[in-house]
Amino acid sequence: MTQEPRLVEVRKNILKQNDVVARELRSEFRRSNVFVVSLVSSPGSGKTAFLEKILTLLRPRYRVAALVGDLATENDALRLARSGAPVKQITTGTLCHLEAAMVRNALQTWDLAQLDFLFIENVGNLVCPSSYDLGENLRLVLTSVTEGEDKPLKYPTIFHSADVALLTKMDLSQAVEFDEPTALANIQAVRPGMQVLRVSAKTGLGMKEFIDFLGSRRAGPREMHVSL
Repeated sequence: MTQEPRLVEVRKNILKQNDVVARELRSEFRRSNVFVVSLVSSPGSGKTAFLEKILTLLRPRYRVAALVGDLATENDALRLARSGAPVKQITTGTLCHLEAAMVRNALQTWDLAQLDFLFIENVGNLVCPSSYDLGENLRLVLTSVTEGEDKPLKYPTIFHSADVALLTKMDLSQAVEFDEPTALANIQAVRPGMQVLRVSAKTGLGMKEFIDFLGSRRAGPREMHVSL
């Protein structure tokens, strides 16, 4: 008699438990009226630089905070803290992704009702994070112009699990001969109709558009008015 591999069974149980915790987190976020945004990408896509810029822009008028996941070190948390926003590092050890329970544990000492936005920067990885719901309202997948145009074709699952794609480091697009039409076509081939935003943390390109987009997606009565 053929039996289902034990590894598959364990993985199903882990994902099921993660979904339970994620639902609890989503309910807590809703009660606290905090809008939660998670960021996923490969290492080096520029998501920490992008998030630092966004936190800096939002913080003068909104209560923002961030969680950041890495296998080791607190380097990214230290960078994000330069924005002046509260930041916590989640060190995963050997795990290549964040799980809902890690997020719940990291938030135990924070009063979510005192936040307007919570950002969660996942471990740099385009595979593992796609399977783990963190209770977020919005998931962004970032891909930089320096990575080429074929990331959506190589890693379709992460694009399917995300809500919006961001093309980052657009200030380098000409230097690296980035083929933007091909990149956009590849995203649409994998995820038809997916919204794509172009940004550069260095020059500020697309930041106003992203802030406006956040305002259109955020639940609750507060409107977004941020000077850039």
